Amino acid sequence: MSTPVQKLFDLSGQIALVTGGSRGLGLQIAEALGEAGARLMLSARKAAELEAAVAHLAARGIAAQFVAGDASDPAQVQQVVDETMRRCGRIDILVNNAGATWGAPAEDHPLEAWDKVMNLNIRSLFLFAQAVGRASMIPNRHGRIINVASIAGLGGSMDVKFIAYGTSKGAAVNFTRTLAAEWGAYGITVNALAPGFFPSKMTKGVLAQFGVEKLAAGAPLKRIGDDDDLKGAALLFASAAGKHITGQILAVDGGVSSVHGG
Repeated sequence: MSTPVQKLFDLSGQIALVTGGSRGLGLQIAEALGEAGARLMLSARKAAELEAAVAHLAARGIAAQFVAGDASDPAQVQQVVDETMRRCGRIDILVNNAGATWGAPAEDHPLEAWDKVMNLNIRSLFLFAQAVGRASMIPNRHGRIINVASIAGLGGSMDVKFIAYGTSKGAAVNFTRTLAAEWGAYGITVNALAPGFFPSKMTKGVLAQFGVEKLAAGAPLKRIGDDDDLKGAALLFASAAGKHITGQILAVDGGVSSVHGG
């Protein structure tokens, strides 16, 4: 007997932990999961921004809580996971969205900036996945992990100088594939979203440097991402509709990667 499609996308009763969930793409994904019925736990470094995000979601009728923590710090990651388990009992969906960027030519890129980007963009994916896997997903033999990579992880760039960021997002792509292969036996799916250019605090500098019109012109759809463009893909990966999809990288980029070698 097949399942009605609306039920396949229904997340009622599911618990979702979203890192970097206070703004930008993380908050957009949180909106999608919450509107589909998931109970949300948001995490980021700044409690004030998390409070604002929870209020924003509440105004949309979405139940959300938060735990502040640094995603690159193992002790704080464990604290976030422990507190989520204490309040919610389990974690069904993990969205690894916390990230950072740094713009500099490779020959001038500061080592401390390299380490900051790597620790937040790839080390944190491992830390959160390991902690959530141990605490909930492996014992329950069920879980959905969504890593937020980037089209920067699918190829290089001559214009944007992002050696650490691009390298970290390339690592996120193969982390996704490798973990999917290993944890499929536990009923856990692991997939990644690879956004193109979306307006956010992280892309503000690039958008100012090149202009929205120029970046949009490089995409087959002649536009950059908006406040809704990640929602459907995130919901697919998080829900029963995507239960037979794992180890996949979905570019949400207006077609940029299809014409630029991604």
